[in-house]
Amino acid sequence: MSQKPFPIPVVAAVEPPPQAEPETSACASGEPYALMVLGDSMLPEFNEGEIIVIEPEGVARHESFVIAFVNEEFIFRQLIQHPEGWMLKPLNPVYPNIPIDNLEVVKGIIVLKKKPGKRSEQKSYA
Repeated sequence: MSQKPFPIPVVAAVEPPPQAEPETSACASGEPYALMVLGDSMLPEFNEGEIIVIEPEGVARHESFVIAFVNEEFIFRQLIQHPEGWMLKPLNPVYPNIPIDNLEVVKGIIVLKKKPGKRSEQKSYA
C-alpha cells in the first residue's frame, strides 16, 4: 500500500513591528546560570574548561568569587575588600588587580564549580 505524502504548509515569516524589542533571553534575570572557565587568570583554583554556576542575586562578600562588568567586558575574579575600598583580584599573579569604586559592577557570585562529565568532582562556594 502506497501512502501519499502529507502536505506541509509553507508560510512567510512575520517580522516584528519596528517598535517592539525582541526578547533576548528566556531566563529571568534572577535565575542562576552556568559558564565555562576560559583562560588562566583564576588558576590554580579554577581550571580552563571547568563549569561555574553563577547566582545573579547572590550576596557579594570579601573573598567571594564573582562575575563583574568592568572596562566594557565581563570578567571572573575574586572580590577583595581593603582599607581603600574594593578590588577584583585574579588568583594568577601574572594578571593585575582591578580597583573598583563600588559593588555595582558585580553581576553575580560563583556558587559552584564542576568538571564537565564528572559528577563527583564539584565544589560549592556559597
